Amino acid sequence: MVMATTTSTAAVTSLASVTLEVADLEAARRFYSAFGVDAYLRLRQSEALSTGFRGFTLALTVSGPATVDGFVGAAVDAGATVLKPAARSLWGYGGVVQALDGTIWKIATSAKKDTGPDTRVIDEIVLLIGVEAVKATKQFYTDRGLTVAKSFGSKYVEFAPGESSPVKLALYKRRALAKDLGVPADGTGSHRIVLGSTTDAFTDLDGFVWEAAASLAPTAP
Repeated sequence: MVMATTTSTAAVTSLASVTLEVADLEAARRFYSAFGVDAYLRLRQSEALSTGFRGFTLALTVSGPATVDGFVGAAVDAGATVLKPAARSLWGYGGVVQALDGTIWKIATSAKKDTGPDTRVIDEIVLLIGVEAVKATKQFYTDRGLTVAKSFGSKYVEFAPGESSPVKLALYKRRALAKDLGVPADGTGSHRIVLGSTTDAFTDLDGFVWEAAASLAPTAP
């Protein structure tokens, strides 16, 4: 996609917001309200060309299988496509859906047994971006002041969340992420996502765009 821009690293950056760029703003508002994640997002209209895998997923961690099923059901009822039906795995229970605007969402829990009701509560939300070189991108972000919370060599990195955003940022190999989501790894054009920076605007090594959070228009109610 595009190469990283060069910017000053004097100020400490953190993730302040996540903005999805969508073709149909009203349809996206209805979908995310019904899905139950609208409080975590901003939406902005865009006709930017984007084909194939956009290189990221938004992952919801919830308390149990019933809550996974509840979010998957709400997404499907609102028009989402199921990429991976909710099922047990080595790591727990989860499923993958694709929203009307093309954004891929993963809903999962570490619990394998369905021991409680659907709470419709999100315990954690992570923006997981697929990158070509995890170590290099980790260094890029730590140079800008992000704090590493978890790191598994060249496979996975998770950063501590910023004070102003409930969304965590994490890195994963692009092809491994696509495989996990059940989609081909190829994709071109816009990522259709903009990350809000607490400092200045910049673009990372894989073309993910950050804008100063103050310049991002919030989602209308």
